[in-house]
Amino acid sequence: MDASQNPYQSPKSSVTDISHSEGEKLTFKQIWFSFEGRIPRKVFWLYSLLMIVPVAVIFGVAAAISPKLMVVVAIPTYIAIIWISFAIQIKRWHDRDKSGWWVLIGFVPVIGGLWALIENGFLRGSEGENRFGGDATGLY
Repeated sequence: MDASQNPYQSPKSSVTDISHSEGEKLTFKQIWFSFEGRIPRKVFWLYSLLMIVPVAVIFGVAAAISPKLMVVVAIPTYIAIIWISFAIQIKRWHDRDKSGWWVLIGFVPVIGGLWALIENGFLRGSEGENRFGGDATGLY
């Protein structure tokens, strides 16, 4: 291994390179369910807020039908929310040119969630191409 290679750096994915280097937008499915690629702040906020609407409808309908149904529906819905939240956050960490493992900082009491909110929600991603793909800001 030569000195320019970092053994701890995540390798580039061909899916990420194709989606951003050729100027293609990520699809709704890729944004919500894939852990690869980069998304800018606008997409982070939009798709995070879009997650609230179906969850509110699902919980509202389940609660109106039966409180017991609410409990049954809650478990798979929370699993989906966690998956989608991680997918969106990981792509924002990638846009900041940081590993997706930074998503775990949210588990640090008090300061972790605040740190993740500031980094993902308010700071601009790295300009130009980084190890996770091309600059996605101009795509959306």
